Amino acid sequence: MRWFWIDRFVEFHSGASARAIKNVSLAEEHLHDHFPGYPVMPGSLIIEGMAQTGGILLAESLKFESLIVMAKVPKVVFHSWAVPGDTLTYEAKLLDAREDGGVVECVARIGERLLAEAEYVFACLPNSQSKTACQESFLKTMQLLGAGDSVAAAAGGASPSGTN
Repeated sequence: MRWFWIDRFVEFHSGASARAIKNVSLAEEHLHDHFPGYPVMPGSLIIEGMAQTGGILLAESLKFESLIVMAKVPKVVFHSWAVPGDTLTYEAKLLDAREDGGVVECVARIGERLLAEAEYVFACLPNSQSKTACQESFLKTMQLLGAGDSVAAAAGGASPSGTN
């Protein structure tokens, strides 16, 4: 992970469930533009915070022997929003854990107020795959999806047209 969207775990039951918290602070750069005059934590970062909580729960249950990658978010429902000063509590419940992936159900709350609910499907990649091999695989996938020019340039590689 490049950025962490959880501050700490407050409860962890191996192979079953976990609770983590995230304190929303006006010191976070992204809140100054989302939205000017009324800062709200972006839903995508709430989704990522729940995914990190569930992904770490799954990884620990598999003894950190695989790289855990969020593969799919088949269900997400937002009920409310988060603003600076709020403390988000992410609750993750492991529904299925296998050698090739797993399913996690997550809920985000602010106190007793329900903020969001989501279900995540994770894939497991063998730890033997190097970071470079994973990045190359990602770039190839993005090129197939039509995003090759910008992704390759950002990674320092040649674009499909041969220019940078």
